[in-house]
Amino acid sequence: MFKALADPTRRSLLDELFATDGQTLGELESRFEMSRFGVMKHLGQLEQAGLVVTQRRGREKLHFLNSVPIRLVHDRWVSKYAEPWVDVLSGLKKRVEPHMEKVFEIYIRTTPERLWEAIVDGEIRRKYNFGAAVTSEWTVGSRLEMGTATGVLLGEGEVLEVEPPRRLVHTMVALWGEEVKAEGASRVTWEIEPVQDSCRLTVTHDQLREGANPELFGGWPMIISGLKTWLETGELLTTPGSLLYA
Repeated sequence: MFKALADPTRRSLLDELFATDGQTLGELESRFEMSRFGVMKHLGQLEQAGLVVTQRRGREKLHFLNSVPIRLVHDRWVSKYAEPWVDVLSGLKKRVEPHMEKVFEIYIRTTPERLWEAIVDGEIRRKYNFGAAVTSEWTVGSRLEMGTATGVLLGEGEVLEVEPPRRLVHTMVALWGEEVKAEGASRVTWEIEPVQDSCRLTVTHDQLREGANPELFGGWPMIISGLKTWLETGELLTTPGSLLYA
């Protein structure tokens, strides 16, 4: 990842995706004075580093910024030493531009069954979901609730698809503040793919209105980082905000 970020063109590509996520190769190419092949090569290196994730939409291939690896580096090397200097050291703004769709991807050394359990088990979920549990019967059409141990309801939704241990789709309405509540329902898709002794987890948060409140999707890098940490080490993240509702 550090090698990928060392090149200024690749950093500029990430900046472009930060500003407008989900762009095609042609859209990105138009912003740089280099050949299509050159842009493809840089994007390929960013994909290998896990900083860019691609999704097919019909005949188009869209590129999304994946901020999870940067969050992991922050948690390991920055947070415990110099939290106030994160913006300066990373060169990336904390402000997240609102978009219609956000995609996050990470590799976790675990089995699909154990990863699925960590997603749907309320008490396990509390360990990495800011201290809040997410509970449901996990059947199509069933209600989903996210809340604190003291009974404060932080979110609610409906389960749309259930294919254990590979795919889970549900809606979510945030309730922790009037501003996010006014945004209404969005959709979250969890996809698990076995890769040798690990799993690739892709979380897609979409059906967000243009200009949606960043609080709706800004916490995913920390949630997914906490999930990886707990499954692989049995420990909890203690970075600022990671146990907000514990």
